[in-house]
Amino acid sequence: MNNSNYFEIDTTIPTLGEPKIPAPVHYKENGQLKQTFISDKDKVLIDVNPYRITKMIKEGKEPPSFEMAGPREMIYFDPSKLRCALVTCGGLCPGLNDIIRSIVLELYYRYGVRNIYGIRYGLQGFIPKYGHDIMELKPHTILHILEIGGSILGSSRGPQSIDEIVDSLERMGIGALFMIGGDGTLKAAIKIADAISKRGLKISVVGIPKTIDNDIYMVSRSFGFDTAVDVATLAIKSAHNESSSYLNGIGLIKLMGRYSGFIAATSVLAQQDVNFVLIPEIDFDIDGPNGLLVSLEKRLTERKHAVIIVAEGAGQKFVKSDEKEADASGNIKLNDIALYLKGAILNYFESKKIEVSLKYIDPSYIIRSLPANANDHVFCSFLGRDAVHAAMAGKTKILVGSWSNNFVHIPMVESAKKRKQVNPNGKLWQSVLEATGQGSLKNYQAQEAGV
Repeated sequence: MNNSNYFEIDTTIPTLGEPKIPAPVHYKENGQLKQTFISDKDKVLIDVNPYRITKMIKEGKEPPSFEMAGPREMIYFDPSKLRCALVTCGGLCPGLNDIIRSIVLELYYRYGVRNIYGIRYGLQGFIPKYGHDIMELKPHTILHILEIGGSILGSSRGPQSIDEIVDSLERMGIGALFMIGGDGTLKAAIKIADAISKRGLKISVVGIPKTIDNDIYMVSRSFGFDTAVDVATLAIKSAHNESSSYLNGIGLIKLMGRYSGFIAATSVLAQQDVNFVLIPEIDFDIDGPNGLLVSLEKRLTERKHAVIIVAEGAGQKFVKSDEKEADASGNIKLNDIALYLKGAILNYFESKKIEVSLKYIDPSYIIRSLPANANDHVFCSFLGRDAVHAAMAGKTKILVGSWSNNFVHIPMVESAKKRKQVNPNGKLWQSVLEATGQGSLKNYQAQEAGV
């Protein structure tokens, strides 16, 4: 995040009202009921740089901080009367079922909430014309869902009528809505929360950020990302084995990353057998003396094989069309840079009478539909439980996310302002450059010479 924007961040968390009900306590120590609670005064600094913190204090400014997530001593809702709803939206991601399970178990066993409902097929499930049944969620119905990829609730893309969604929540008597989704879901959640407030209803809206690309702003890590990197390393191993087994072997792998190259960059560091990495944040050339093709030829001359990773949103200047067609979620449809690169590479070496063996791997749909790995199991458990604590305390219009190794409450409005991207001058990308040795793939000298 750009530090100059810190002073503009409003980390105030909206609430439905004053919490007046003592939270149920189930833990005993020396025969006494005991529970560690988090106060709204417990904060996590957004910027942990000591120099900048000291500078802010000297200027009379309070360093910006997030409210820490966790159980509150006083809660807003009466658990015996509360009805909760869960919905998963957008694309699939490892860990969706983990989040559902964590929320249900925390509501049921920690707070004693018995009325928990799953909304089927995303926001469509709220709209009467689709006729989707709701799913009653009990501990026995979600017992083994950690072993299943996807979402037991199903999902869908595309906008739905906000008024009809709120009508449905009102008819069902829902007091807490948990929305699990990415940036499109986040924007919808803001509109839903605003419509709820306008009607004077007391419904908490809590978001759990879901993006396999790890590009949610003001969230250090999103669930499913660890699993995605884990599986992507297997693709890298396969590509390396294939390419190194043939003379002039080339392994070309396409990974997720529409606007942010976190999966590609992190996977490279996890499995350091990659020679070229192309991500949306870093411009590159294909032709020219410093371009990808010449650099690839040098690599093959020296080592006889190469592995290339390209994020799906990289190099769109090479494949852009005049028409900007959007998908159901409103995202501009990307043209396939990986297939374009495959053709460009084969044509280049064919023109130079150099025989190559190119293998193209796209594991994207395998990755997103898999169950979460062990690290994401744990991470999702934290997220789901803290989402429940926030809702029970009457907090609304917030995301629960990780920041500086803590779980915090993040205002939805602030998180929706922009998308998180790889910093070209940051440690992640600089480490990628060191691991691959690819250098810049831009023809700066040629440009300066007027070429």
